[in-house]
Amino acid sequence: MVVLRREIGDVLRDARQRQGRTLREVSSAARVSLGYLSEVERGQKEASSELLHSICSALSVPMSSVLREVSDRIAVAEGLHIPDTVPADLEVRVRRAGDGDWDRPRAELAPVG
Repeated sequence: MVVLRREIGDVLRDARQRQGRTLREVSSAARVSLGYLSEVERGQKEASSELLHSICSALSVPMSSVLREVSDRIAVAEGLHIPDTVPADLEVRVRRAGDGDWDRPRAELAPVG
């Protein structure tokens, strides 16, 4: 069985280690105790959305990227195929709903801050 908190913890730990940062550095930047961050990374504690936001900010990683990677990992565990591109039917629906400028960045998808 896939446990969401373990997948989130694994993704956060991988991001931290790729940056060559210690638990202490990230916990200080995220303003969370070292022990609690360690428990989150090991999948022993559920991270609230606020805490997840703080950790992602400390890692300079968009929370959407973390959640996307978690989603992909769960999909793989469930045996689902993860498409590498936007499905054709979704593209058609978006084109119909929009003004035809598929390549133009949409305000609702623009980075904030």
